[in-house]
Amino acid sequence: MSEPSSKKSVQGATESPRAPSSTTEKSALTAGPGQAIESHEACWQSIGVYGSGECRELQKFIHCRNCPVYSHSALRLLERPLPNDYRAEWAAHFAKEQKLSPPHKTSAVLFRIDAEWLALPTCAFQEVAERRRTHSLPHQRHGIVVGLVNIRGELLICVSLGRLLGLEKKSSRQTIRTSYDRLLVANWEGSRLVFPVDEVHGTHKFEAGEVHDPPATVAKSRPSYTHGIFLWHHRAVGLLDPSLLFSALNRSLT
Repeated sequence: MSEPSSKKSVQGATESPRAPSSTTEKSALTAGPGQAIESHEACWQSIGVYGSGECRELQKFIHCRNCPVYSHSALRLLERPLPNDYRAEWAAHFAKEQKLSPPHKTSAVLFRIDAEWLALPTCAFQEVAERRRTHSLPHQRHGIVVGLVNIRGELLICVSLGRLLGLEKKSSRQTIRTSYDRLLVANWEGSRLVFPVDEVHGTHKFEAGEVHDPPATVAKSRPSYTHGIFLWHHRAVGLLDPSLLFSALNRSLT
């Protein structure tokens, strides 16, 4: 009778790693809060999916996170008492002076009217269209209203920013000959307008710190719609204030 017993013990010593015994599972299930998870109880790191993967329970639960041993070990971790210095560490963390992140870049559409390069926030525009026939309106020859243009089947009012801003004709014949001649369709706070420009560069991103105050001659002019000046390809670009600009355009339409 002694031989089967010794043979059984030898066979048990040579077996591959097995899943945690019922005693281990029971201790993990009934352990009270505050008890640390011992290394030998972290079976998911030894024979589970994060270890050798030889646990026989994986055939049933597929993954260790579906196993009650794993879930109750996580519950014990969450229910453990707070360390003595826990509150002090977090109080010191939130007491630190907050470091402000650098400002995000601003996007604007750059365009040229005569010899002046101007910019408006990208969100103020809907599209860039090719120059097309403008239908004139009576009694509007000397105002800022150029006429009506057909944009995707919709008639929109076309206004002249050059007249509103008081820009003079400074372009040479060569510059006029090579101009792209586009229409900018803008939409600001529900006001949809179209204005012709001589050239459109496209969108340009810049930091808020790159915008400087306009010169005194520009800032004191009546009226002034320039929010600031920034450099682009060694050119001074006037960043227009959309609120002031469209407010003046709407007043001119009434």
